Formats: sequence, C-alpha cells, structure tokens
Amino acid sequence: MPAIHKPTVQPWTIPPPTSASLDWAPLVIIDLSKFDTPGGKEALAADLKDAVKNWGFWTVVNTGISQEQLDRQLAIGNAFSSFLLKRRGNYFGYREPTRFIGNSDVKENMEMLNVPKLTPDYENVPLHDIVRQFHDEIAPFHRLVWENVIRRLFVLFAIILELPENYFVDRHHYDAPSEDHLRYMVYHPRSLEEDKKIGDQWSAGHTVLGSLTLLFSQSVAALQIRTPSNEWKWVKYIPGGITCNAADTLSFLTKGYIKSTVHRVVRPPPDQAHLERLGLFYFVRPGDNVPMVPAPSPVLIREGLLTEGEATESEDAVKGYEYVRARVKNVHDRKTTRVAERNPDNTFHVKNLAVTDYYV
Repeated sequence: MPAIHKPTVQPWTIPPPTSASLDWAPLVIIDLSKFDTPGGKEALAADLKDAVKNWGFWTVVNTGISQEQLDRQLAIGNAFSSFLLKRRGNYFGYREPTRFIGNSDVKENMEMLNVPKLTPDYENVPLHDIVRQFHDEIAPFHRLVWENVIRRLFVLFAIILELPENYFVDRHHYDAPSEDHLRYMVYHPRSLEEDKKIGDQWSAGHTVLGSLTLLFSQSVAALQIRTPSNEWKWVKYIPGGITCNAADTLSFLTKGYIKSTVHRVVRPPPDQAHLERLGLFYFVRPGDNVPMVPAPSPVLIREGLLTEGEATESEDAVKGYEYVRARVKNVHDRKTTRVAERNPDNTFHVKNLAVTDYYV
C-alpha cells in the first residue's frame, strides 16, 4: 500500500476577538484541573449543577488539551475548508452549502466535515483525503477530547444525579460503536443585504440531537443561547476554553433535569462580519446499543420527574443508533434548511421517545 502524502498546512492564527459591546451570557467556568484533586469532583459537580439544570451551557478550562494541539487541528480544518478540498463524494459527514434558507433565495453558508471515531468499528467508513492524510494527528486528538473532557463531564453529571460515577460513561464508551464525531466547520461570510433577507440568522434557534456538544475556543462572536428568562445572549470567547452544551438525548435520559438549551448562530458583529468563522466541535452520541430509558436517579425521583418503573428497560426501547439515525434523517434530509417556526407543539417521535422539534 503506497504511503499517504501529508501536505504542508499553514499555521492557524486566531482572529482577534470583537471589540463590540455585546450582551454576554453569564456562563459558569468549570476548571477541570481540579477534577483529580481530593474532593475536586464533588466541588466541580456542585459548581456545575445550576448550569446543567437551568442553563444547559457552560465553559470548561484547563482540560489538558494545549493551545498548540488546538491550533494544529484548526490548521487542518482550515486546510480542508480553504484549499485542500479536492474530492467531493460519499464521505462520512461532508456537506456542501447547497441548500437554501427556508423559502428565501439565500443559500446556507455552512460547510462541514465530520470525522467518526477512528476505531476498528469504523475502519471501513469512507474518509475524506484530508482525514486519511492527517490520521496520525486526528485520531489521538479525537480520543484525547473524550478522555480529558467528555468522560470527566459524564462523571460530574452522575455525581449531581447521585448515580454510580460510571453511569453515563458506560453508556457512551469511546471504544463502543456510536455516532460520535469530531467536526471541522466553517461559516462563510455573507453580504449584509443577504443576511437581512433571513433576519441575520445563520442557523435558527434549535437544540442538538445527541448527548453533549463541545465547541472549542471560538473567537468570532456569533453563537447565542436562549436564557432561562427567554432572552437571547451572546456566548463569549474564553481563550483556551471549550463551550459545552447538553443536548436532547441527555435531557431525555434525565427526564429534563439536564437541560437541552435552544441556541442559534447569527451574523457576527461588524468588526468580524467579514471573517471566515472556522470552528472545531465534538458531538457526543449515546452508544449504538444503549437503550433510551431514563436514569434511575434518586434525585429525579425526589423531584417528581421519575417513577421507579420508568427506569426499567422494555423490549421495544429505542436504541441509541436507531434514535440518532432517525433524528439525523429528520434534520438533514431536507431540500431547504429549517427556519424559525415558533410552533412549540411540534414534536419528533421514535417509538417511546418524543422530542420537541421546532426552530425559533
């Protein structure tokens, strides 16, 4: 088998943060360097509790992932989005910006490449050239994110819910089949005139279908969350930080105790509106064979969210893969992108699962 040539990529330079005065969301910052200290997990769980229950968003810092490692991944992502895209085809998770926004004549401006877990279960998945060329760097980074950040957050969730520490870890094991993926994604800038046609919304308000989403250190302001008081507030850039949000699966598994928060992407402020908004994400999905039944948490029972019988697995319980594939099909197999609908009665059903499915 011929050796795979690894091209040279230009170093990534972080765009300067906006100087605009924006209404920032007061997200809690969780310092993961405390995780392995005596009493550290318990203290972090206490710090995180309000965020997961009421906000659904928070930021983690001191993860053990260096700025150099992050910049290298962004350089690879930038190479993909700007000049190394040689082949389009049936690659895992690649999507061109070809759809229109609702009924407008404005095309979507998002381009992405998803990278599955580079484990034996996915060795036959078609990969884009750039993933094969940089496999030796992407694969260890992929696992590092799960070990250093995701695993620790799942332990904190379990502590909050008075469950065995490995409860959520066991349902999201890295080496078990799941739809987890790393994503390189870029939003291309649009003209002011085009953005006005779609209300300056690059991605309408929505929740995410999986368990947990990580957005790495993004300096171009565009992400907004809907707060507990139903206000839109901007998510602030924290150098070296990772913005985390709980998603629909985790909310379902905890009967809504862990909040899956509506968020959107809008036109950046004037001093950043001309920039390519390159992002690096990790999307966490439940294990393919994990039944989608609520966690048997004493906290959920005390708060009246769960009866003991609800946590029992039934033969027809939806499994993780079945749920994720159905949601992905519902979201992405459309000729136009979703726009604000303001219809809170819309729900998406997969057997025993019912998930709110509307955009705002």
